[in-house]
Amino acid sequence: MQTKISTDRLSLELLTETDHSFILELVNSKGWLEFIGNRNIHSKEEAVAYIRRINGTPNMTYWTVKTKADLTSIGIITFIKRDYLEHSDIGFAFLPEYSGKGFAYEAAQAVLSTLSQIPAYSTILATTMPQNTKSIHLLERLGFRFNREIEVNNGKLHVYANQAPA
Repeated sequence: MQTKISTDRLSLELLTETDHSFILELVNSKGWLEFIGNRNIHSKEEAVAYIRRINGTPNMTYWTVKTKADLTSIGIITFIKRDYLEHSDIGFAFLPEYSGKGFAYEAAQAVLSTLSQIPAYSTILATTMPQNTKSIHLLERLGFRFNREIEVNNGKLHVYANQAPA
């Protein structure tokens, strides 16, 4: 998996333990708690352990999204092969003060462009809660289309698919 991805405004680098302060803030943000879930991470040590679990899990990649202007960490893009999906899925989460500025679109589009070069990723999925309208709007802007509804951990998720042109 590509370790660094760059856009005009952003730099994406693989998540490392040095990102612990950012992860601690992100996983306790309102949007994360509402749409992704409480990870019960409340200290530097718990954030480092969380990052180690992510980086120690095969088929799971997290990129930290930073502004090029000042290298501030503002969000993450994830790419995960989940047991309950037939293809890998892309995800994103950004600190609330950076939403609505096009950063998530720019970062996700860069990752999708990079992945489109790899034949194994001709189909990429994304999941979101049906009530997460911001996420759904972004997925549709990125070219994803509603595929189906599934139930995971007693909750409903909408699955979106993005297929590379044949």
